[in-house]
Amino acid sequence: MTTDDLPAGLTEPARLALERAGYRRLGDLDGVPEADLRRLSGVGPRALRLLRLALEARGQTLT
Repeated sequence: MTTDDLPAGLTEPARLALERAGYRRLGDLDGVPEADLRRLSGVGPRALRLLRLALEARGQTLT
């Protein structure tokens, strides 16, 4: 499993929560509802902001 392209600064709890939910790469999050990620324990406002910015830099988005 590789999560190398997840944003720098993402906390370990957020990384683990994403992994457990099946999101292993940044591209896996394209089009995922933000509300779904908010429900994951370990993914807070800071993690969501980092993920949004990283996705936007690639021309991808959360919904």
